[in-house]
Amino acid sequence: MYERRAFIAAAGTAAVALAGCSSDGGPTDTDSGTPSPTPTGGTVVEMTDELRFEPATVTVGVGETVVWETVGSVAHSVTAVEDGIPADADYWASGGFDSEAAARSSYPDGSVGSGETYSHTFETAGE
Repeated sequence: MYERRAFIAAAGTAAVALAGCSSDGGPTDTDSGTPSPTPTGGTVVEMTDELRFEPATVTVGVGETVVWETVGSVAHSVTAVEDGIPADADYWASGGFDSEAAARSSYPDGSVGSGETYSHTFETAGE
């Protein structure tokens, strides 16, 4: 069994809710769902063995990137909560899923393993 923890990231002024999970898996980039190296720059959010995102909240502007990195031995997923993203924003999740339902039903696919990263660049201003 795994636990999900809520995480709020702000894109512009709107909140983007995320859920994290523990399991095995690998990192993905924001567009292709394929493994990607740790990007340079951006805001880094550590995903810990305590199933937490640190920091718990971040504020980013349009065009800025958030990098989630698994810093412990427990893998995590990064899943946008559809009710928390702007209506005109594309859906995003580690694993390259096109909806929250697809990301959740496919778990543990899309997990970000120990020492790996997932990044997302916020292209749409929040509300």
